[in-house]
Amino acid sequence: MKHFKTFLFAAALFIGATSFTQAQSKVAHINTQELIKAMPEMNTAQAEMDKLGKTYEADIQSMVTEYQNKLKQYEAEAATKTDEENQKRSMEIQTMQQNIQQYQGQAQQEMQKKEIDLLKPITEKAKAAILKVARAQGFDYVLDSTQGGGVIMADGKNLIDDVKKELGI
Repeated sequence: MKHFKTFLFAAALFIGATSFTQAQSKVAHINTQELIKAMPEMNTAQAEMDKLGKTYEADIQSMVTEYQNKLKQYEAEAATKTDEENQKRSMEIQTMQQNIQQYQGQAQQEMQKKEIDLLKPITEKAKAAILKVARAQGFDYVLDSTQGGGVIMADGKNLIDDVKKELGI
């Protein structure tokens, strides 16, 4: 009988210890921004973005220079031209100005699209590495410690179904 009580006590301790360790989730954190900046692929992507930015900047600058030259020329010649001609020239200047603004907007959109295209494989590679290391070290959750970051990995228990059940949803 004494052995039986000892056995029950040991079993209860074992079950309690096992439940306690399972109830605790292992949590880690990482600053993904810092990680991505440290990746060599990021330097290549940044160089490509800089090159594209300089190309757009040069194009815009040449358009602005052409606009300014034409504006000066038309202002200097305005007194010697007819009202109809000056009106046509004014419309031409306005069109040039609109074209410059439109090109700037288009260039900005292209830059954003290019940045997304370049960063996507880098961030996916970083996330895969984070997941691999976290799982290998037994972490249930990895939080992004970057300002405004969130959860990167959640292998722990998700309470959504239990909470919905409690709320009757």
